[in-house]
Amino acid sequence: MAPTQGPRAPLEFGGRRGSATAAARHHVPPAPGGPVRGPARLLGPPASLPGLEALWSPRALLLWLSWLGLQAALYLLPARKVAEGQELKDKSRLRYPINGFQALVLTALLVGLGMSAGLPLGALPEMLLPLAFVATLTAFIFSLFLYMKAQVAPVSALAPGGNSGNPIYDFFLGRELNPRICFFDFKYFCELRPGLIGWVLINLALLMKEAELQGSPSLAMWLVNGFQLLYVGDALWHEEAILTTMDITHDGFGFMLAFGDIAWVPFTYSLQAQFLLHHPQPLGLPMASVICLINGLETISTATGRKLLVSGWWGMVRHPNYLGDLIMALAWSLPCGVSHLLPYFYLLYFTALLVHREARDERQCLQKYGLAWQEYCRRVPYRIMPYIY
Repeated sequence: MAPTQGPRAPLEFGGRRGSATAAARHHVPPAPGGPVRGPARLLGPPASLPGLEALWSPRALLLWLSWLGLQAALYLLPARKVAEGQELKDKSRLRYPINGFQALVLTALLVGLGMSAGLPLGALPEMLLPLAFVATLTAFIFSLFLYMKAQVAPVSALAPGGNSGNPIYDFFLGRELNPRICFFDFKYFCELRPGLIGWVLINLALLMKEAELQGSPSLAMWLVNGFQLLYVGDALWHEEAILTTMDITHDGFGFMLAFGDIAWVPFTYSLQAQFLLHHPQPLGLPMASVICLINGLETISTATGRKLLVSGWWGMVRHPNYLGDLIMALAWSLPCGVSHLLPYFYLLYFTALLVHREARDERQCLQKYGLAWQEYCRRVPYRIMPYIY
């Protein structure tokens, strides 16, 4: 916990920095938008909401476009491997550069060099709101471009969904399966690059800001940063695995994925670190060890090949990888304590997302495996959580 001096009125998440009494004593107003240093209350609304003028910042727009440009440039660098995607309707296979981990390492080196030259990374948390706004605006404009591009795409390039004839529905889901300009694949680029790497950069900036305010980062902040960096690093190291996911093989690229990839991921997945900056949590080594053990339980290997496994994890539930994801999400939230629901938003959201995705998986597996899948479901009745669901 941050050191306190004398009695203070309790502060609510989203309020102003400092107490009114202290501000009056020094004849200065509370710093607008500064971090709150007090307890959080689940039912306590923010003391005030930011005005519309707080959403727009030319500096944030320039920073965001520079970030997208940097990641696009790293995408175009020579790759350690070039992989082929799944077979398309016209029997062709697209080729993808496997250099996401390389982009992460180079980004880390550039950020490190920038910080050694005086880059104020700790100022980034104060820009999260306008950055999130320009990211959302970018996703909307980009989705309009994708929708227009799909109008001239061949039928073989369209996604199974997203071509209903309803422009709003198709704009949201995306009409084209793999929109590209030359060999630059927009969906593949957005899936793992600007959003995921941006997420860990925001986390690092929040850690730096906490160190500036408290003298050193808290153990809880270290855990959240470490867990989520490990997750992003693993995803980028095994980047080729995404080529078999539903996002790449089935879903069109429209506003749903564009917004999710470049706006939703970095600014909502970093909520645990944002919460800890505003509300530091005491965390001892015994509890930290338990949380680390819970996070380690996520490592469940995925099935390969065409056989349906009925032993091991796949003999307990039909989607144990989803169960692992939920256990991992719980471990990310536990360092934030249990005083507020906000750090558990990712867990609740991800539960809803995986239940919905699991239902889509079930339909596709039934179509693919037929009677074999029905027999598998009979032998393994639980979908994600043993004895519960």
